[in-house]
Amino acid sequence: MGTRPKGVMVDNSDLAVKQQREQVFKLVAKAFYRELANYGVADSEVLSVANHLLDNVVRGSPDDGAVQPTHSKLTIGTVVDEWRQRQVIHVDNVSIRPLQRDEVGLVADWLQAPEVRANFVPVLPGERTAILDYFHAGGRDYFGICHDDRFVGIVGAENIDAVHRKLEMKKLVGAPALQGKGIGTRATFAFLYHAFRVRGMHKVYVHSRDTNVRNLNLNSRLGFELEGIFLEEFRVGERQVDVVRMGLLEPIWTALFGD
Repeated sequence: MGTRPKGVMVDNSDLAVKQQREQVFKLVAKAFYRELANYGVADSEVLSVANHLLDNVVRGSPDDGAVQPTHSKLTIGTVVDEWRQRQVIHVDNVSIRPLQRDEVGLVADWLQAPEVRANFVPVLPGERTAILDYFHAGGRDYFGICHDDRFVGIVGAENIDAVHRKLEMKKLVGAPALQGKGIGTRATFAFLYHAFRVRGMHKVYVHSRDTNVRNLNLNSRLGFELEGIFLEEFRVGERQVDVVRMGLLEPIWTALFGD
């Protein structure tokens, strides 16, 4: 979970923060258990897996100390803001700019994979015409994610509330070969810069399925904090799924990532 920096007013007590962390741990454990079942691990073998996990804790990860927190690598000062001149924001070799109409077809291709489409809450439509209408509907503002000037994904704002200065963020890195390489992290950071510094929002929030452990971890490292868990909120396939909501306030983000 994101740690609030010194100098930022906090309403939550230490106990509340601990309870939030416990909720996230439960979600991670639940998702991990489901993955074990998908791999054919029987209930009687779960205890053996838990023992192996404890062994790794005792020995320590071979990469201990190699991974730095996200907020130690990214700072607001490293963002290249060309929004007024060219409507583009850069973070290293990743940039965001308005989504082009002719790119929606590729997005629709990415969304043909059920596991990709199901990561959105609620699930996005998969048909090209429907997805085009979706992205251009009122209350939404989507951007293309580019890596080395190649279009690789989307990130967008939904439920934009100018009165209360808040919006919901959604994101997809669609090129499979580029997933897990930090592109989504940098695109998210660029989007947060746009939301807070260009659009003047006070709060950005996200919804994530309980099984999306990668998103939970990424959002936490970017400063997002758990706001709540909606039990069995949506039906995906043949089962109901839990939904996690996390939020980030502009003063927290600025304190964490400012120069």
